[in-house]
Amino acid sequence: MAIGHQLLSKIFNKKTMIVGVPKEIKNNENRVALTPAGTQELTRRGHTVYIQTTAGDGSGFSDEEYVRAGGKMLPTAEQIFSTAEMIMKVKEPIEQEYSLIRKDQLVFTYFHFASYEPLTHAMIKTGAVCLAYETVERVDGSLPLLVPMSEVAGRMAIQEGAKYLEKPLKGRGILLGGVPGVMPAKVLILGGGVVGTNAAKIAAGMGADVIITDVNLNRLRYLDDVMPKNVHTMVSNDYVLRDLVKTHDLIVGAVLIPGAKAPKLITKDMLKSMRPGTVLVDVAVDQGGCIETCKPTTHENPTYIIDDVVHYCVANMPGAVPYTSTLALTNATLPYAIKLAGNGWKKACQDSMELRKGLNVIQGKVVYKAVGEAFNLPYTDVKEFLS
Repeated sequence: MAIGHQLLSKIFNKKTMIVGVPKEIKNNENRVALTPAGTQELTRRGHTVYIQTTAGDGSGFSDEEYVRAGGKMLPTAEQIFSTAEMIMKVKEPIEQEYSLIRKDQLVFTYFHFASYEPLTHAMIKTGAVCLAYETVERVDGSLPLLVPMSEVAGRMAIQEGAKYLEKPLKGRGILLGGVPGVMPAKVLILGGGVVGTNAAKIAAGMGADVIITDVNLNRLRYLDDVMPKNVHTMVSNDYVLRDLVKTHDLIVGAVLIPGAKAPKLITKDMLKSMRPGTVLVDVAVDQGGCIETCKPTTHENPTYIIDDVVHYCVANMPGAVPYTSTLALTNATLPYAIKLAGNGWKKACQDSMELRKGLNVIQGKVVYKAVGEAFNLPYTDVKEFLS
């Protein structure tokens, strides 16, 4: 005989929660925060999951699949936000969603606060509890909810960069891997983290001549050991970068300081030393970008040109491959969502240092130091809310 949700909840000895998943409305954002499989894992634990109608269509998941998984459908974002205790999203709330967020509501998504001050002030004003995917952090410093999208973005950076090197798209007209008798393109990757490593793998696999730079010598030693022979490592500094940008065809910005603005490694004056048709892909655009001339673009209008240099700065790159991205994201976020739904945000964050690091704004106060520093806002120690 089937076991009811409430009985299952007692077996798991957890509280129940109403979870809401609105449809993403950012430009060309086709991901959804929860798959039908993730919905089933929450509902079988006694939680109620409301999905906005057609929210999964862009990722290839139908309303019927969510209903079969135990989810309930609501037609509007207003109904989702007004009903749910925890909102699960992919991208940060945008302006028309600000007023829908309620005091004390838990919002679990990518926020990237340090790159956009209006969002920070808007979330402070709501009085909500903002738990950011990108600052959930393990003891070893890894970022488990940023990793899957960084893997996607790193791989896409080369895919997109190779495309925009084509002459009809204003690139240099160079084939990334070259052909026998013709040298391959030169690819420079700034940062040896998850994005940079994945970018290097794809660029190397396509036959390019790759240099990956970082300030961490131990990381470079590791990459030197594991990467193929056409990937070389160099310590990053201004002198080295100014020399390298003169000769590289595709430059990928892959620098991250968790929760803080990215440093500007490629400055405006460096563009004049690059060859016409050089392509810049700034994956760090979500955190303000590591290229000074970077400004966020969309999949609809992904590039612009300054000093004959092509800039690709799409702020939601993984949104272009939503089926892959949604599955990868839910694989990572679901265990944390289960903890939050089963224990409430406060108990879950008391029990988990990883989730505690994800708290950025609570009930009108900034509790993540790098966000406060970015905009000179008062900082409150998160312990004040968890004691």
